[in-house]
Amino acid sequence: MDYVMIILGAILMIIGIAGAVLPVLPGPPISFLGLLLLHFTANYQFNTSFLILWGTIAIAVFLLDQVIPVWGTKQFGGSKFGVWGSLIGLLIGLIFLGPLGILIGPFLGAVAGELIAGKRSPQALRSGIGSLLGFLAGTIVKLIVSGMMCWYFMKEIIY
Repeated sequence: MDYVMIILGAILMIIGIAGAVLPVLPGPPISFLGLLLLHFTANYQFNTSFLILWGTIAIAVFLLDQVIPVWGTKQFGGSKFGVWGSLIGLLIGLIFLGPLGILIGPFLGAVAGELIAGKRSPQALRSGIGSLLGFLAGTIVKLIVSGMMCWYFMKEIIY
């Protein structure tokens, strides 16, 4: 049974790292589930404070990831139209452009949203840049957190 939990935990770690980049998967919480599976095996144990810390970090990063792109768009002068355009652009970009759409979609969507709202091109471009930077910042934070949990997972198994 332990081998099954270790393998499932490793699969969750891989999915968690993929989820740090793909917007449809909550990367850090999935990675944390991988740590929990390893913890519930007979041979690998984490202490309670470690699990509480990483569980809190996973939840906090998940929540921040919902806010950071909106914050980035607003910091660069974006409106609700830019925020909604960014979200719609992300989904459309992901469907039609695959992984490249994750970067291009939010930018173009925010620009389109701001143009629909009546903003001039320079303002709309600024909003698009803010959306892109917010998305990239959130992705980097998720990658770091999921990567750290994966490192602890592997460290526990190897040593």
